[in-house]
Amino acid sequence: MKGMDVNAHTTKDTSRQAEQLQEQSLEMFCKYFSFFGLCLFLPTQRRCSLGHVSSLHSSDTTSLPGFENLTMGYNKYLRPYFGGEPVQIAMSLDIASISSVSESNMDYTATISLRQRWTDPRLVFHGNRSFTLDARLAELLWVPDTYVVESKRSFLHDVTVGNRLIRLFSNGTILYALRITTTVACNMDLSKYPMDTQTCRLQLESWGYDENDVTFTWLRGNDSVHGMEQLRLSQYTVERYYTLVSKSQQETGSYPRLILQFELRRNVLYFILETYVPSTLLVMLSWVSFWITLDSVPARTCIGVTTVLSMTTLMIGSRSSLSKTNCFIKAIDVYLGICFSFIFGALVEYAVAHYSSSQKCAAKVPQEGPANKITKEMEDVNITNILNNSITSYKEKISFTSIEISSDNVNCSDLTTKSHEKIKCVLRNKMHRIIGYFTIQNPGNVDHYSKLLFPLFFMLVNVFYWAYYLYF
Repeated sequence: MKGMDVNAHTTKDTSRQAEQLQEQSLEMFCKYFSFFGLCLFLPTQRRCSLGHVSSLHSSDTTSLPGFENLTMGYNKYLRPYFGGEPVQIAMSLDIASISSVSESNMDYTATISLRQRWTDPRLVFHGNRSFTLDARLAELLWVPDTYVVESKRSFLHDVTVGNRLIRLFSNGTILYALRITTTVACNMDLSKYPMDTQTCRLQLESWGYDENDVTFTWLRGNDSVHGMEQLRLSQYTVERYYTLVSKSQQETGSYPRLILQFELRRNVLYFILETYVPSTLLVMLSWVSFWITLDSVPARTCIGVTTVLSMTTLMIGSRSSLSKTNCFIKAIDVYLGICFSFIFGALVEYAVAHYSSSQKCAAKVPQEGPANKITKEMEDVNITNILNNSITSYKEKISFTSIEISSDNVNCSDLTTKSHEKIKCVLRNKMHRIIGYFTIQNPGNVDHYSKLLFPLFFMLVNVFYWAYYLYF
């Protein structure tokens, strides 16, 4: 029994010693790890009193020559060359996509990779190597305060981690890259929509540092922007793009600004098939009524009303897609207005022709009653009555020639009444002549001329329309 007690006691002591050794080793590992982290990132703690840790640090610096400069009095709140020359920041862009261009909101959404390069002499180390550091190290370094001008919404991608890159070169050059999606305002002129070309900008500017502290430059001019040639948009084609270097003069100072300006030309083929062709066919459909007789009132009225209603629906549908831009008189609105005018004119043409035809038919109907009796009596006039009338008229002419006119027997009231009657008679004759000009003698000619004039005028208007909006 005693032997069994001794063995059990020995086993307990052994397990207790093993646990103590594990705890001591864990404590030593934590101390080494924490001290290594402090020596690597904190600028004030460079030396250690523990011999094991100092030997470990010296072994790391031999693999990373000069890397201990990161821990020498570095202050992330002060820019490089603080109090001296400005920091030169070279930028380049990689346009991943332009997902949407909104005419109603007048903006576009783009996903870009922004790369910034600058030199920090405090981070120079010996050798000819570069090191890619953890992105979280950006919180311990000075970085430019670049922002996107006229940005409505922006965010940094963070799947699976924050999409940032920091690369340190031996000469102190830092490469800092970000992947951003931003929605930027773009002032658009929609007067030629959908045959328009829009010019949009992506502007990068320093928020707090003016041109005395930082200067912005493109890394390789126009070649600093990549990905624009490969872009495929639903309604646009990238015509051309170019880079600019500018300054933004504000109340607090002059700030450096880089500009990427690009032109987007809208693809008009979709709108031709969606709007222009249907509206043109509706106009041509309204001309079918010219070949239908005037007596077919239901047929011609049905064609006119149907085409007018269809054109109205097409106009409402085209404007509903751009509800917030109705303040613009767009090119497509002008064309739809022209088509609506021709369709409505065809309907009015039938109304005029039918009214003239009905008036002419009413005039041809023989009148009954006293008028017929008068005509019969006039036919019974004999030759003696005609001779008597001619003799009396001849006597009156002779009597008028024998009258001597003097100033005593002139009646002024008779002269004035005769002059008024003459003026009324002249005006009445002129009115009849004017009305006669607009009186349609043959209503069938209205359709005959409309078959020629409507298509001719429509073709001329189309020539002027397309020439103006495509070349002016």
